Parts: sequence; C-alpha cells; structure tokens
Amino acid sequence: MSKPIVDKAEVSIDFPDKFYHGSFGRSSRFDVNVDEQGVHIVLDRPGDERRHVAFHLHHHLFSSILEALAEQFTAAKKVPPEHREQLKEAIEKVDRALSK
Repeated sequence: MSKPIVDKAEVSIDFPDKFYHGSFGRSSRFDVNVDEQGVHIVLDRPGDERRHVAFHLHHHLFSSILEALAEQFTAAKKVPPEHREQLKEAIEKVDRALSK
C-alpha cells in the first residue's frame, strides 16, 4: 500500500550518454516491500510530469547501507534534533520488527 511523501526525495541517474534528475514532493507517493531477496522501494509522482523510480536492494547491500548511514550520523552530527527523533523512532520500529 503506497503512502504519501511528507517531505521530498530527489533522484539522479547518470549514464554515459544520459542524465536523469527528478524530484518527488508532497503530491508523490512511496511504497516499500520486503521479500526473501531484499527490500523494494518505489517512488511515484502522478500527473502530467509522471515519474516512477523503483529500487530493489538485496538484504546484504541494504545492511551495508544502514551501517554506512550509522557511520555518517556519528561523524556528521548534522541531523537537526526534530529529525533525529523521527529517525530514532523509525529505527526502533525496524529493530522491533526484526526481533519478532
């Protein structure tokens, strides 16, 4: 079930012969699914300038990304306090879900 994007996402893809850049704002939606292979993330922007981006990250890669994020959060300390709480709550939910 897709959910509204409450903030903003920007996506860039740079191929040797083409460059794509798109944004997904409050009128856009996202969807996530998990299967035995990994995590699926979809961003959809409806309307005249329709955009659709889909990622499938295998569990090992997704784990590596989360570890790298943890290192960046520790080193950077650039996350505003209100977003820190949102991130902590979301990570705690993931931890509880994986512990079941």
